[in-house]
Amino acid sequence: MPTSSDGSLAEMRDVLLETYTVNDAMNQLLLAHLDARAWRAQLPGAKQSAGRTIAAIFAHLHNSCLIWLRHNGPHLRCPAPLDPYRCTMKQAAAAHKKSAAQCLRMLTDALSAVPDRKVEKFSRGSWTRTWPAGASMFAYMFSHEAHHRGQILQLAHVLGYRIPAKAWGGIWQWDKLWKEQGFSSRPR
Repeated sequence: MPTSSDGSLAEMRDVLLETYTVNDAMNQLLLAHLDARAWRAQLPGAKQSAGRTIAAIFAHLHNSCLIWLRHNGPHLRCPAPLDPYRCTMKQAAAAHKKSAAQCLRMLTDALSAVPDRKVEKFSRGSWTRTWPAGASMFAYMFSHEAHHRGQILQLAHVLGYRIPAKAWGGIWQWDKLWKEQGFSSRPR
């Protein structure tokens, strides 16, 4: 018989999964409102290899998801990687939808309480130690994306291609994002 703490844990899991769903909505919002001229723009005076373009950052986000999927959810279909030098904004948006959906499936399994779950560990890559799958896995994945969204916003600003307030402000309108994703409740 479930206890009240089981209900609380289930609600926490559901909120984490909803938050990860909204995470991709935030990326899609940026992609939808980004000035196309900013996509491959380099910082003035910077060498070609002096840093990532916005295109390369979006490709890195997607390709990081693929690493996580390969290491932790090999039973899940891995979308194709993005080439940071050739991908278009449209390709990045479509790729992000696919990798976010698969990462959500992976997190759903990782955060479940079933004894036969398939995702029991979280490897961020071969360069570091493995963690148990769970809330830290979610936190790392979400924080990684949020960090790079901040880079994208800052880079667009520095390059002179400001993202409209409805996009960067929309990232913080969680009640609206929850509703747009079809959730019956608001963030809780």
